[in-house]
Formats: sequence, C-alpha cells, structure tokens
Amino acid sequence: MIKVLFFAQLKEALGCASIEVAWHDNVAELDGLQAQLCRDGGQRWQDALASSNLIRAVNQAVVRDNVALRDGDEVAFFPPVTGG
Repeated sequence: MIKVLFFAQLKEALGCASIEVAWHDNVAELDGLQAQLCRDGGQRWQDALASSNLIRAVNQAVVRDNVALRDGDEVAFFPPVTGG
C-alpha cells in the first residue's frame, strides 16, 4: 500500500486528508500515481491535482521530478506556497 496525504486547500477540495492506494505497476512512479488518482477520482480530483506547481513529497522529502515508488511509501501533495 502507498499512503497518500493531502494538505491545506487540496485536503478541502478533495474532502479527505489521506487515502491508501494498493501498489501495482500503474502507481510504480509518482507521475503514474498522480494520474491514477485523477482517473479514479473524477473531475474534482483532476482539477485539484492538475496544478503544474503542485508540491510533491515522497517519504517526507520534497521531490521535483518523477520518482519510483515502492510498497509502503508515503506520498504527500501540497498546494503551492505563497508568502508575503
């Protein structure tokens, strides 16, 4: 299983803070997991996870590119951060 966490506005938009996804070939990489979540969740999930500046983390480390995922990993999605 891969534990997927959502934070801030993403959590609100999706109506959940976390889900678990069974690890399989379609989610063996971060981009594949994100695409699978969009396909399974419908338009609301596509809208929430489509941002090109979405922050993604694997096992509590921010990643900028696609990375391999393993069974037991934790993935988190954050909205872009602004400051001022």
